[in-house]
Amino acid sequence: MNRSLRVIVVATAALLAMLAMAVVALAQNEHFIRASGNLNNNGTLTVSFKEAGLGTNQLINYVLSADSTATYVCVNRGGANPSAQNKTTVSGPVSATGTFSSGKNGQVTESLTVSPPPSDITCPPGQSLELASVSYTNVVLTDTTNNISISVGDTFASGCLLPNVRGAC
Repeated sequence: MNRSLRVIVVATAALLAMLAMAVVALAQNEHFIRASGNLNNNGTLTVSFKEAGLGTNQLINYVLSADSTATYVCVNRGGANPSAQNKTTVSGPVSATGTFSSGKNGQVTESLTVSPPPSDITCPPGQSLELASVSYTNVVLTDTTNNISISVGDTFASGCLLPNVRGAC
């Protein structure tokens, strides 16, 4: 093969390789297919989701964030919340993170769980700290690798988690 033909073949091969990479890059279209929340009996919120269009075997970072309000009470051995000073409501942002592989199909199907903000009270001896109620608002799941987010529901509220504890709710 003469030199000019060899240069043309090499240049054409390089161009075809670049075009193939561009087609793969264009084929990626990161998007959430679904995301739904479930408030668990222990007051945590689990968000299950599916994201597609990620490319093969990519590590994707996620953040689940929300604003949460939780009411805690001290419960005595008699099953009651004996005093108003043994009850407190705390509010604040909560979050959970995770990194998951997109696998060979370019999708991630996973879940993340956030917990209520911690209590700021201590119970006297003989009493236990219990979560009486919790709510979550502004729940957002973000794929921080590709900078896309999805809102998850409006408000998740537990109602009274301690219906049998006198004075808890």
